Amino acid sequence: MTPKNTECSLEDRITGALVGAAVGDALGGPVEGYSPDQILERHAGRVHGVVGPWNGDAWRTARPIAPYHKGDGHVTDDTLMTHALIRVYDRVEDHLDAYAIADHLVPDLMTNPHWIPELESEALLLHRVFLAEKWLVTRLHYGHIDPREAGVGNIVNCGAAMYMAPVGLVNAADPRAAYAEALDIAGAHQSSYGREAAGVLAAAVAAAAAPGATPDSVVTACLSLAKDGTRTAIEQVCEAAARHTDFESALRPLRDAVAPYDTVGPDYRAPSLGARRPSRLHAIEELPVALGMLVVAGGDYRQAVLGAVNYGRDCDSIATMAGALSGALGSPVPDDWSKTVSEASRLDLWEPAATLTAVARRIFEKDVARRRTHEAAFAELGGPRCSD
Repeated sequence: MTPKNTECSLEDRITGALVGAAVGDALGGPVEGYSPDQILERHAGRVHGVVGPWNGDAWRTARPIAPYHKGDGHVTDDTLMTHALIRVYDRVEDHLDAYAIADHLVPDLMTNPHWIPELESEALLLHRVFLAEKWLVTRLHYGHIDPREAGVGNIVNCGAAMYMAPVGLVNAADPRAAYAEALDIAGAHQSSYGREAAGVLAAAVAAAAAPGATPDSVVTACLSLAKDGTRTAIEQVCEAAARHTDFESALRPLRDAVAPYDTVGPDYRAPSLGARRPSRLHAIEELPVALGMLVVAGGDYRQAVLGAVNYGRDCDSIATMAGALSGALGSPVPDDWSKTVSEASRLDLWEPAATLTAVARRIFEKDVARRRTHEAAFAELGGPRCSD
């Protein structure tokens, strides 16, 4: 059932989106990289909440490239990067661009220790993020690349899109502005369809935060802005999703719909030769599937996130996006999930939301002042006068 969100305040929507994204991230983390069938076998059924690490007590050594405690309610780098971007907004107190990433986000990654749930210790965020995010430090701090172009050459993946929800929330109810700002920010990190996905995800969150928004209005906003393979993938996945009302029946059809646009290929842990390379014909998998699960669930948080989690593959990021979108729509995040994730991760999931709400209001006041200055100047030039 589509959530009735017309009475939700800005604070409600921002809190729902950010807490919802973090909880989705934590639920998806332990089954990331596996197929729906593998998840079904490993857990003797579908995942319906917080579960432990895939490899049990051997989580630290089972996958040496990723010695992280995924599971037991721990958020991953999706949430940590989202919170880092909120800290940048709080510092700048205005809209961001690629230079803000170089000037503020990169130093935070390199110099400020934070509690990392998967490492069970305080550490630099740089030590937890994936290679595509380490690229930010390599290119911007050491390479001194123009921030607007630094994303060129990086792995094309969902690395920028996964933490763009704050951009949509700062631009709540204005998808076009969210899209433009996220594209600028993401230029420091990604190129091609990875950058495009960041813009469209931010637009989707902004659209979801609008009064009276529905899954259909969110998808419509995305299709009005998305370009190339990203647009086509969203269209095909959401058309398939519209034929389903439960995530179990939608798992295979959504994968089949996105497969022609996904470069990774059928075996997520053995990517194809063309994986993650720039293209105008392809798209990241995560965003279209998250939107598809939102449609299947009718905007319901629990069903959208569980659908994303049980889809497998890069399901922590899919569930992060689905959680942000359904939370912004006004569908409540289950209290038992948010409490468990907050306590297990040793993070206050509500504090970043309060911070971003205050910042969003200050930025809006600046936007109004700037717009009025422009209106007055344009009217003086002989343009149409604005109504009071």
